Amino acid sequence: MKKALRIIGIVLLAVLVAAGVFLFLEKRRTGKDPRVSSGTLEFHKDFPSGYVTPRTVSVWLPDGYRAGEECCVLYMHDGQMLFDSTTTWNRQEWKVDEVLGRLMADGSVKRTIVVGIDNTPDRLRELLPGKIQSYMDEDDIEDPAYALGDSYLKFVTEEVKPFIDSLYRPLTDREHTFIAGSSMGGLISLYALCEYPEVFGGAACLSSHISIAYLKDFTDDSDAAADAFLRYVSDRMPDRETTRLYMDYGKAGYDAAYGPYQERMDSLFRSRGWDEDHYRSLAFEGHDHKESFWAQRLPGALKFTLYGD
Repeated sequence: MKKALRIIGIVLLAVLVAAGVFLFLEKRRTGKDPRVSSGTLEFHKDFPSGYVTPRTVSVWLPDGYRAGEECCVLYMHDGQMLFDSTTTWNRQEWKVDEVLGRLMADGSVKRTIVVGIDNTPDRLRELLPGKIQSYMDEDDIEDPAYALGDSYLKFVTEEVKPFIDSLYRPLTDREHTFIAGSSMGGLISLYALCEYPEVFGGAACLSSHISIAYLKDFTDDSDAAADAFLRYVSDRMPDRETTRLYMDYGKAGYDAAYGPYQERMDSLFRSRGWDEDHYRSLAFEGHDHKESFWAQRLPGALKFTLYGD
Protein backbone atom coordinates (compact mmCIF):
# COMPACT_ATOMS: atom_id res chain seq x y z
CA MET A 1 0.00 0.00 0.00
CA LYS A 2 2.80 2.40 0.96
CA LYS A 3 4.64 1.63 -2.27
CA ALA A 4 1.49 2.20 -4.31
CA LEU A 5 0.83 5.57 -2.65
CA ARG A 6 4.45 6.53 -3.22
CA ILE A 7 4.19 5.74 -6.94
CA ILE A 8 0.91 7.64 -7.20
CA GLY A 9 2.47 10.63 -5.45
CA ILE A 10 5.52 10.69 -7.74
CA VAL A 11 3.31 10.53 -10.81
CA LEU A 12 1.04 13.28 -9.46
CA LEU A 13 4.01 15.50 -8.65
CA ALA A 14 5.37 15.06 -12.17
CA VAL A 15 1.96 15.91 -13.63
CA LEU A 16 1.65 19.04 -11.47
CA VAL A 17 5.08 20.30 -12.47
CA ALA A 18 4.43 19.60 -16.15
CA ALA A 19 1.02 21.22 -15.92
CA GLY A 20 2.48 24.36 -14.38
CA VAL A 21 4.97 24.69 -17.21
CA PHE A 22 2.18 24.06 -19.73
CA LEU A 23 0.05 26.78 -18.16
CA PHE A 24 2.79 29.36 -18.53
CA LEU A 25 3.49 28.40 -22.13
CA GLU A 26 -0.19 28.34 -23.04
CA LYS A 27 -0.95 31.70 -21.44
CA ARG A 28 2.09 33.28 -23.04
CA ARG A 29 0.91 31.99 -26.41
CA THR A 30 -2.77 33.00 -26.12
CA GLY A 31 -2.49 35.99 -23.81
CA LYS A 32 -5.86 34.99 -22.36
CA ASP A 33 -6.74 36.34 -18.94
CA PRO A 34 -9.31 34.78 -16.59
CA ARG A 35 -12.82 36.23 -16.62
CA VAL A 36 -15.34 36.29 -13.79
CA SER A 37 -19.11 36.00 -13.57
CA SER A 38 -19.39 38.03 -10.37
CA GLY A 39 -17.49 41.17 -9.38
CA THR A 40 -14.51 42.46 -11.35
CA LEU A 41 -10.96 41.17 -11.76
CA GLU A 42 -7.97 43.48 -12.04
CA PHE A 43 -4.49 42.31 -13.06
CA HIS A 44 -1.11 43.56 -11.93
CA LYS A 45 1.21 41.73 -14.27
CA ASP A 46 4.93 41.18 -13.76
CA PHE A 47 4.56 42.36 -10.19
CA PRO A 48 8.14 43.22 -9.18
CA SER A 49 9.82 41.64 -6.19
CA GLY A 50 13.14 41.68 -4.43
CA TYR A 51 12.42 38.22 -3.03
CA VAL A 52 10.89 36.02 -5.74
CA THR A 53 10.32 35.89 -9.49
CA PRO A 54 7.86 38.53 -10.75
CA ARG A 55 4.41 37.18 -11.52
CA THR A 56 0.81 38.28 -12.00
CA VAL A 57 -1.15 39.37 -8.96
CA SER A 58 -4.88 39.48 -9.66
CA VAL A 59 -7.41 41.26 -7.46
CA TRP A 60 -11.06 40.28 -7.36
CA LEU A 61 -13.39 43.05 -6.25
CA PRO A 62 -17.01 42.42 -5.27
CA ASP A 63 -19.74 44.18 -7.22
CA GLY A 64 -19.87 47.86 -6.40
CA TYR A 65 -16.54 47.96 -4.57
CA ARG A 66 -14.93 51.38 -4.18
CA ALA A 67 -11.44 52.04 -2.85
CA GLY A 68 -11.55 52.83 0.84
CA GLU A 69 -14.56 50.61 1.53
CA GLU A 70 -14.38 48.73 4.81
CA CYS A 71 -13.82 45.14 3.78
CA CYS A 72 -11.66 42.08 4.44
CA VAL A 73 -8.78 40.88 2.28
CA LEU A 74 -8.18 37.23 1.44
CA TYR A 75 -4.79 36.30 -0.02
CA MET A 76 -4.86 33.10 -2.07
CA HIS A 77 -2.07 31.09 -3.69
CA ASP A 78 -2.14 29.55 -7.20
CA GLY A 79 -3.96 32.56 -8.59
CA GLN A 80 -4.30 31.02 -12.05
CA MET A 81 -6.67 28.37 -10.70
CA LEU A 82 -9.16 30.53 -8.81
CA PHE A 83 -11.60 32.10 -11.24
CA ASP A 84 -11.93 30.72 -14.76
CA SER A 85 -11.67 27.08 -15.83
CA THR A 86 -11.22 28.04 -19.49
CA THR A 87 -7.75 29.38 -18.67
CA THR A 88 -6.52 26.63 -16.32
CA TRP A 89 -4.33 23.69 -17.30
CA ASN A 90 -6.88 21.08 -16.14
CA ARG A 91 -10.05 23.03 -16.97
CA GLN A 92 -11.02 23.22 -13.31
CA GLU A 93 -11.32 26.21 -10.95
CA TRP A 94 -12.06 27.16 -7.35
CA LYS A 95 -15.09 29.27 -8.40
CA VAL A 96 -13.99 32.00 -6.00
CA ASP A 97 -16.04 34.72 -7.68
CA GLU A 98 -19.23 32.66 -7.72
CA VAL A 99 -18.79 31.39 -4.16
CA LEU A 100 -17.89 34.71 -2.54
CA GLY A 101 -20.47 36.61 -4.54
CA ARG A 102 -23.17 34.26 -3.27
CA LEU A 103 -21.92 34.23 0.34
CA MET A 104 -21.76 38.02 0.50
CA ALA A 105 -25.19 38.37 -1.07
CA ASP A 106 -26.81 36.25 1.62
CA GLY A 107 -24.78 37.81 4.45
CA SER A 108 -22.80 34.66 5.27
CA VAL A 109 -19.46 36.48 5.09
CA LYS A 110 -18.28 40.06 5.30
CA ARG A 111 -17.42 42.05 2.17
CA THR A 112 -14.07 40.75 0.96
CA ILE A 113 -11.60 41.34 -1.83
CA VAL A 114 -9.42 38.46 -3.01
CA VAL A 115 -5.76 38.77 -3.96
CA GLY A 116 -4.76 35.87 -6.19
CA ILE A 117 -1.00 35.31 -6.37
CA ASP A 118 0.08 33.34 -9.43
CA ASN A 119 2.43 30.44 -9.00
CA THR A 120 5.60 29.93 -11.07
CA PRO A 121 7.67 26.90 -12.12
CA ASP A 122 9.25 27.27 -8.63
CA ARG A 123 5.88 26.62 -6.99
CA LEU A 124 6.97 23.63 -4.89
CA ARG A 125 10.00 25.51 -3.59
CA GLU A 126 8.13 28.76 -2.90
CA LEU A 127 5.40 27.04 -0.90
CA LEU A 128 7.75 24.94 1.23
CA PRO A 129 8.32 26.35 4.76
CA GLY A 130 12.02 27.02 5.24
CA LYS A 131 12.24 27.11 9.01
CA ILE A 132 11.33 23.43 9.38
CA GLN A 133 14.94 22.69 8.41
CA SER A 134 16.09 23.75 11.86
CA TYR A 135 13.97 20.87 13.22
CA MET A 136 15.56 18.29 10.91
CA ASP A 137 18.87 16.45 10.93
CA GLU A 138 21.29 17.79 8.34
CA ASP A 139 21.60 14.31 6.85
CA ASP A 140 17.88 14.34 6.02
CA ILE A 141 18.13 17.53 3.92
CA GLU A 142 19.22 17.06 0.31
CA ASP A 143 19.39 20.76 -0.58
CA PRO A 144 19.38 23.39 2.21
CA ALA A 145 18.65 26.11 -0.38
CA TYR A 146 15.63 24.33 -1.81
CA ALA A 147 12.90 25.84 0.40
CA LEU A 148 11.87 29.36 -0.68
CA GLY A 149 8.81 29.68 1.54
CA ASP A 150 10.27 32.45 3.67
CA SER A 151 11.13 34.55 0.62
CA TYR A 152 7.66 33.95 -0.80
CA LEU A 153 5.96 35.10 2.40
CA LYS A 154 8.14 38.21 2.51
CA PHE A 155 6.91 38.90 -1.00
CA VAL A 156 3.30 38.55 0.17
CA THR A 157 3.60 40.54 3.41
CA GLU A 158 6.24 43.16 2.56
CA GLU A 159 5.51 43.82 -1.13
CA VAL A 160 2.04 42.68 -2.16
CA LYS A 161 0.12 43.62 1.00
CA PRO A 162 1.42 47.23 1.20
CA PHE A 163 0.53 47.66 -2.49
CA ILE A 164 -2.99 46.33 -1.94
CA ASP A 165 -3.46 48.42 1.20
CA SER A 166 -2.36 51.58 -0.61
CA LEU A 167 -4.27 51.12 -3.88
CA TYR A 168 -7.55 49.59 -2.67
CA ARG A 169 -7.55 50.90 0.91
CA PRO A 170 -9.40 47.99 2.58
CA LEU A 171 -9.27 47.23 6.29
CA THR A 172 -5.62 46.40 6.95
CA ASP A 173 -5.55 44.95 10.47
CA ARG A 174 -5.09 41.23 11.19
CA GLU A 175 -8.75 40.83 12.16
CA HIS A 176 -9.66 41.49 8.52
CA THR A 177 -6.71 39.85 6.74
CA PHE A 178 -6.72 36.16 5.81
CA ILE A 179 -4.81 33.64 3.72
CA ALA A 180 -5.88 30.44 1.95
CA GLY A 181 -4.69 27.69 -0.34
CA SER A 182 -4.67 23.99 -1.11
CA SER A 183 -2.04 21.26 -1.09
CA MET A 184 1.32 23.05 -0.82
CA GLY A 185 -0.78 26.23 -0.65
CA GLY A 186 -2.45 24.88 2.48
CA LEU A 187 0.94 24.07 3.97
CA ILE A 188 2.32 27.57 3.39
CA SER A 189 -0.93 29.17 4.64
CA LEU A 190 -0.59 27.49 8.01
CA TYR A 191 3.09 28.48 8.03
CA ALA A 192 2.08 32.08 7.28
CA LEU A 193 -0.34 32.06 10.20
CA CYS A 194 2.51 30.98 12.49
CA GLU A 195 5.18 33.27 11.01
CA TYR A 196 3.01 36.39 10.69
CA PRO A 197 0.37 36.27 13.45
CA GLU A 198 0.38 40.07 13.48
CA VAL A 199 -0.65 40.11 9.79
CA PHE A 200 -3.14 37.24 9.37
CA GLY A 201 -6.09 36.60 11.63
CA GLY A 202 -7.10 33.34 9.99
CA ALA A 203 -6.26 30.75 7.36
CA ALA A 204 -8.13 28.21 5.26
CA CYS A 205 -5.94 25.20 4.46
CA LEU A 206 -7.58 22.69 2.13
CA SER A 207 -5.95 19.31 1.45
CA SER A 208 -2.78 20.59 3.09
CA HIS A 209 0.39 18.77 2.06
CA ILE A 210 1.59 18.39 5.64
CA SER A 211 2.99 14.98 4.75
CA ILE A 212 5.66 16.89 2.74
CA ALA A 213 5.95 13.74 0.61
CA TYR A 214 7.61 13.33 -2.79
CA LEU A 215 9.81 16.44 -2.61
CA LYS A 216 12.90 14.43 -3.46
CA ASP A 217 15.06 17.46 -4.21
CA PHE A 218 14.45 18.62 -0.66
CA THR A 219 14.52 15.38 1.34
CA ASP A 220 14.41 11.62 0.99
CA ASP A 221 12.75 11.34 4.39
CA SER A 222 9.34 12.99 4.15
CA ASP A 223 8.33 11.65 7.57
CA ALA A 224 11.25 13.55 9.11
CA ALA A 225 10.07 16.69 7.33
CA ALA A 226 6.47 16.15 8.44
CA ASP A 227 7.61 15.63 12.03
CA ALA A 228 9.69 18.78 11.78
CA PHE A 229 6.71 20.80 10.57
CA LEU A 230 4.59 19.52 13.43
CA ARG A 231 7.25 20.52 15.96
CA TYR A 232 7.60 23.90 14.29
CA VAL A 233 3.83 24.53 14.55
CA SER A 234 3.90 23.41 18.18
CA ASP A 235 6.55 26.04 18.93
CA ARG A 236 5.05 28.86 16.83
CA MET A 237 1.31 28.34 17.29
CA PRO A 238 -0.67 31.61 17.07
CA ASP A 239 -3.10 32.86 19.71
CA ARG A 240 -6.01 30.46 20.10
CA GLU A 241 -8.45 33.17 21.21
CA THR A 242 -8.00 35.58 18.29
CA THR A 243 -7.15 33.29 15.36
CA ARG A 244 -9.31 31.05 13.17
CA LEU A 245 -7.88 28.05 11.34
CA TYR A 246 -9.81 25.82 8.94
CA MET A 247 -8.26 22.55 7.71
CA ASP A 248 -9.65 19.66 5.67
CA TYR A 249 -8.83 16.78 3.35
CA GLY A 250 -10.58 14.26 1.14
CA LYS A 251 -10.74 10.54 1.75
CA ALA A 252 -10.22 9.48 -1.87
CA GLY A 253 -7.24 9.24 -4.21
CA TYR A 254 -4.14 11.25 -3.37
CA ASP A 255 -5.87 13.05 -0.51
CA ALA A 256 -6.49 9.77 1.33
CA ALA A 257 -2.84 9.66 2.42
CA TYR A 258 -3.26 12.89 4.40
CA GLY A 259 -5.47 11.39 7.09
CA PRO A 260 -2.81 10.30 9.62
CA TYR A 261 -0.90 13.57 9.26
CA GLN A 262 -4.04 15.68 9.70
CA GLU A 263 -5.02 13.66 12.75
CA ARG A 264 -1.67 14.46 14.36
CA MET A 265 -2.18 18.15 13.60
CA ASP A 266 -5.69 18.01 15.06
CA SER A 267 -4.40 16.37 18.24
CA LEU A 268 -1.81 19.09 18.64
CA PHE A 269 -4.33 21.92 18.36
CA ARG A 270 -6.84 20.21 20.61
CA SER A 271 -4.17 19.57 23.23
CA ARG A 272 -3.48 23.32 23.26
CA GLY A 273 -7.09 24.16 24.00
CA TRP A 274 -8.29 25.30 20.58
CA ASP A 275 -12.09 25.10 20.47
CA GLU A 276 -14.56 24.65 17.59
CA ASP A 277 -14.95 28.41 17.23
CA HIS A 278 -11.29 28.80 16.34
CA TYR A 279 -10.12 25.50 14.89
CA ARG A 280 -12.07 23.31 12.50
CA SER A 281 -10.85 20.15 10.80
CA LEU A 282 -13.05 18.16 8.42
CA ALA A 283 -12.72 15.07 6.22
CA PHE A 284 -14.82 14.52 3.08
CA GLU A 285 -15.80 11.13 1.70
CA GLY A 286 -15.12 10.69 -2.01
CA HIS A 287 -13.16 13.92 -2.37
CA ASP A 288 -9.82 13.79 -4.20
CA HIS A 289 -7.01 16.28 -4.78
CA LYS A 290 -8.79 18.49 -7.32
CA GLU A 291 -10.05 22.05 -7.71
CA SER A 292 -13.57 20.76 -8.37
CA PHE A 293 -13.68 19.36 -4.83
CA TRP A 294 -12.00 22.41 -3.28
CA ALA A 295 -14.68 24.55 -4.92
CA GLN A 296 -17.35 22.44 -3.20
CA ARG A 297 -15.66 22.90 0.18
CA LEU A 298 -14.83 26.57 -0.28
CA PRO A 299 -18.15 27.97 1.02
CA GLY A 300 -17.78 26.22 4.37
CA ALA A 301 -14.10 27.12 4.60
CA LEU A 302 -14.77 30.80 3.98
CA LYS A 303 -17.82 31.01 6.22
CA PHE A 304 -15.71 29.72 9.08
CA THR A 305 -12.51 31.62 8.34
CA LEU A 306 -13.95 35.00 7.35
CA TYR A 307 -16.93 35.13 9.66
CA GLY A 308 -16.44 32.46 12.28
CA ASP A 309 -19.67 30.55 11.54
